[in-house]
Amino acid sequence: MATIIEMPKLSDTMSVGTLVKWHKEEGDSVENGDTLAEVETDKATMELENFEDGVLLKIFVSEGSEVPIGSPLAVVGAEGEEIPEISESPASEPTKEKSPDLPPDTVEEPASESSTDPVHDSKSDPNEPPSNPVATKEAGRILASPLARKIALERNIDLSQVKGTGPNGRIVKKDLKAREDSQGGDAQSVKGGVPLPVISSNHGIIEDKIIPISKMRSVIAKRLLESKTSIPHFYLQKEINALPLKLARSRINQRLADRKDGSKVSINDLVLYACADAIKWFPAINSSWHDREIKFHGNVHLSFGVAVEDGLVTPVIKNAESMSLVSLSTEAKSLIVKARTKKLMPDEMSGSTFTVTNLGMFGIDFFSGIINPPNAAILSVGASIPKPVLDQTGSVVAGETLMLGLSGDHRLVDGAIGAGFLKLLAENLENPASLLV
Repeated sequence: MATIIEMPKLSDTMSVGTLVKWHKEEGDSVENGDTLAEVETDKATMELENFEDGVLLKIFVSEGSEVPIGSPLAVVGAEGEEIPEISESPASEPTKEKSPDLPPDTVEEPASESSTDPVHDSKSDPNEPPSNPVATKEAGRILASPLARKIALERNIDLSQVKGTGPNGRIVKKDLKAREDSQGGDAQSVKGGVPLPVISSNHGIIEDKIIPISKMRSVIAKRLLESKTSIPHFYLQKEINALPLKLARSRINQRLADRKDGSKVSINDLVLYACADAIKWFPAINSSWHDREIKFHGNVHLSFGVAVEDGLVTPVIKNAESMSLVSLSTEAKSLIVKARTKKLMPDEMSGSTFTVTNLGMFGIDFFSGIINPPNAAILSVGASIPKPVLDQTGSVVAGETLMLGLSGDHRLVDGAIGAGFLKLLAENLENPASLLV
C-alpha cells in the first residue's frame, strides 16, 4: 500500500515548513533511511528522512513552497502502484526572485560566510570556468553522501574542491581519501582541529543585491530583539589563568588515547562540564522568568552555539549535571555533527536552562553574549592569550589567560549571585582536578 509522505512537525513552534530541495525525483528507488528532501523550519534546515522501501511515485510540492504541517508532500509505494487521491495541497508557490533597484547610496553586503561550516560556503565565480573538474552542484548545492559530508566537516575539507566519482558526480568517502592522498595527508586541517572560514573564489567582490530572509534568520532576529528589548541584561567578566586547564586537557587526552576509541575532550567540553558543576551551587543561574512566577529547574540542560550555513543553532545537552566529562564531550560532538549535517531533532534544540557561547576558537579575545530566552544567563568564552601571570608564590611566570563573560537577567540573577557563580567557575577551571573528584 502506498504511503503518503506529509510535512512533519519538526519543532515545537513550527506551523509551516519550506520545501527547500528534493534529493529524489519521481521514479527513483528509495530505501528506509534515505534523505528525500530538505525542509526549512523556524529553527533550522533539516533533512526529511524516508521510512519505506519502494519507489517515489509522486511529488506534490515544488521546491521553495511553504507547506502547512500534515500536508502531503509525496507518495512512496511499489512500482506501478496506484497513487492515492488527495485534496489539492495548500502549499504556497515559491516567489520568483526579483532583481529590484536599490535606493541610491544603498549597498547591501553579500550574505556572510559561516565561520565553522566550510563545506557549504565555497562558491565558484560564475564568470570563470573551473580549471579542474570538481564537485557537481545542483542549484548551488554540492552533491555528496552524508558520510562524505560528515568526514569533510570533521577534517575541514572543502568539498567544492573535491571531484566526485559517485552517481551523478556525487562525492563519496573514497573521493576524500583520494584528495588527501594526493596532497600528502589532511591538507585542510588547521591547528587545534578548529575549522577556519573558507574564502570563496569570488571574495573581494561586492554587489548590489537583495536576498529573502530565511526562516532561521527571521527567528534569530525575533528572539535576539526580544531578548535585548525585554530582558534587563547586566554584564560581568573575569580573566583566568588558562594554562592549568590546557595542561589538564592534554593529560586527560593522553589517558583517553589508551581507550583507542577516538575519545578526546576539548577546552569547550571542560568549560561546559565546569558550568554544570557550578550551577549546582547557584540555582538562580538555572532559573527562568514566567510573568508572575520564577521557575527553578531541577536539571541542567546546557545549550551551546554551533554556526551553520544559514545562521546559528543551539543544540542542548540534557541532564548535564549528571554526566561524566567523557559522556558530556561525546554528546556535544554528536550534536555538533548533527547540527552541521542537518540531522538535529526538535527535542535536541529545545529545553535549555543555560547557554555557553565560545568565539575563542576564532581568535576573539572577549565579547558579551545575548541571553537566550528563557535562560537566566549566558556564558561567553574568549581565546586563550599568552601572557605573563603570577604563580602561587607570587612569581611572574609564562602563562596563558582566558576571558570569561557572564550576561545575566537582572530580574532573576542579582549581581552578587552572578559574581559568585563566575568566581566559582573560574576557580574550577584554574584547578580542573577539583572537577574530577
